[in-house]
Amino acid sequence: MKKLFASTALTFGLMAGSAFADNHAITACLITKTDTNPFFVKMKEGATAKAEELGMTLKSFAGKVDGDHETQVAAIETCIADGAKGILLTASDTSSIVSSVQQARDAGLVVIALDTPLSPIDAADATFATDNFLAGELIGQWAAAKLGADAANAKIAMLDLAVSQPTVGVLRDQGFLQGFGIDLGDPNKWGDETDARIVGNDVTAGNEEGGRKAMENLLAKDPMINVVYTINEPAAAGAYEALKAIGRENDVLIVSVDGGCPGVANVKDGIIGATSQQYPLLMASKGVEAIKAWAENGTKPALTPGKDFFDTGVALVTDQAVDGVESISVAEGTERCWG
Repeated sequence: MKKLFASTALTFGLMAGSAFADNHAITACLITKTDTNPFFVKMKEGATAKAEELGMTLKSFAGKVDGDHETQVAAIETCIADGAKGILLTASDTSSIVSSVQQARDAGLVVIALDTPLSPIDAADATFATDNFLAGELIGQWAAAKLGADAANAKIAMLDLAVSQPTVGVLRDQGFLQGFGIDLGDPNKWGDETDARIVGNDVTAGNEEGGRKAMENLLAKDPMINVVYTINEPAAAGAYEALKAIGRENDVLIVSVDGGCPGVANVKDGIIGATSQQYPLLMASKGVEAIKAWAENGTKPALTPGKDFFDTGVALVTDQAVDGVESISVAEGTERCWG
């Protein structure tokens, strides 16, 4: 494990104020992949508000970019040294982080994974997350129903997160394919399917520029792609720009996952056909409550019945509802959105 130096680049925020004056003994840490993605910004807002409400101290850390594993390891070491009671973690590397998580648990901290399950999932004390496989499945079912008989001849671009597997991106990717009616290979990784309808997979790093480049790469393989799965809405926005550059923005179905306000606005504008909305504020606020319970009486959070994590919910957002796939309108999605 790497030693933590003072010069280590950490995104750090300590929330302090009169609300903590009388009860600051319980410290919680939030460690996210980045502090720029609106999803993680909202997660931090939720954790901050709940910590203030409960009279706790919150320390927030984030990687410099998605995939910055080393900074997350350093943050865990800092939380242990500072006497934190628990850590909320969205891991950039779900398996390599496990030894650091175990170090924290051995030191008496409760570790709760947010959004991204660790590998194995029980490496954390609990996981509070969207059912990301279901999120992908919903947009896959919607796309297949929207195409109808033409789904049998679809040409699909898969815009994933990163090469690292398994990740939350694998769950969404595999859920989409199953929802669309495509047989999966190994469900713990993407890219091993043999269905001829899949033009190919490329990685986006979950941002707009990555989405644009990945879409350009796959269009070079087949310019007649007509369905685009994207890991998140920033990647979807980039894919749309690549399609617009060749005049095909109006005849390709783009689907995504997140439910942030910019993404829901893109559904309203027809840039994205449908998106699966998740609820990061709820993940974070419930996580802070769980750390307080652990600190006070050693109680660990319960799981959703029938699942190995605490399910914080997902809803398909579209104004083009299809039979057999439950969805909410863009208006309702706007009321629930974040970012």
